[in-house]
Amino acid sequence: MKLNIVPARTGLTWVKLGVKTFMRQPLAMSGVFFMFIAVLSLATLVPFIGAALALALLPAATLGLKAATEEASKGKFPMPTILISAFRAGRQRKQAMLVLGVLYAAGFLVIIGLSALVDGGQFAKLYLVGGKMTEEMVKGGDFQAALWVSMALYLPLSLLFWHAPALVHWHGMHPVKSLFFSLMACWKNFAAMTVFGLAWMGVFIGAAVLVALIASLFGSPALAGVAMFPVALIVMAMFFTSLYFSFKDCFVSDEAAPDALATPETLSR
Repeated sequence: MKLNIVPARTGLTWVKLGVKTFMRQPLAMSGVFFMFIAVLSLATLVPFIGAALALALLPAATLGLKAATEEASKGKFPMPTILISAFRAGRQRKQAMLVLGVLYAAGFLVIIGLSALVDGGQFAKLYLVGGKMTEEMVKGGDFQAALWVSMALYLPLSLLFWHAPALVHWHGMHPVKSLFFSLMACWKNFAAMTVFGLAWMGVFIGAAVLVALIASLFGSPALAGVAMFPVALIVMAMFFTSLYFSFKDCFVSDEAAPDALATPETLSR
């Protein structure tokens, strides 16, 4: 396996492929994504450890979405059971995925804990325990600062785990090593990742504007509020579909890699 360095415009290609693959199997990809949401939501209902359990399941669940995308890209119909692909890949890789889950949950909880130092735990309590988000709370300077701190700290965590589940599942890489190469791949392809993120931001904004325009044409502002949620879910499903292509292009097999590609050994120097 070698790391592939791609041009910035490839980030836009990932977005296009994600949308195209989703539209090829819209029912299947929507169904798998909704199951993904349902599984994580049900996990949060477990008393005391619900939030941590959902976080620990996230790497394996996102791997399931990537596996579904791989099937859809080949013209196949991904079945719902593909969501648990990570736990059907043999004992060693299943354990490695569980380790990734624990590391992700621990990292996220550390971030939440650090945010509590900023606002006295308001944001942490809202996320871990739940509750009503009031206007007064949102406008609070400490709460906003805790939110921004959490977002800033979450970025490196998300890059560490961006490719890690796929590296563990498809390449049998050690969990800690997969985190390193995931971060390295994101760093080396920073331009493409930036274009990818900005393009999806544009898609989300464009979808919101389109819904608002349609609602205004019908003279029903309430329609925008009703339609926005399902539209947002569909766009999110497309986004998760596109993640597979960012992995596929950033890592290639030794046989398929051209001479210009950097090897992991080279990158670690």
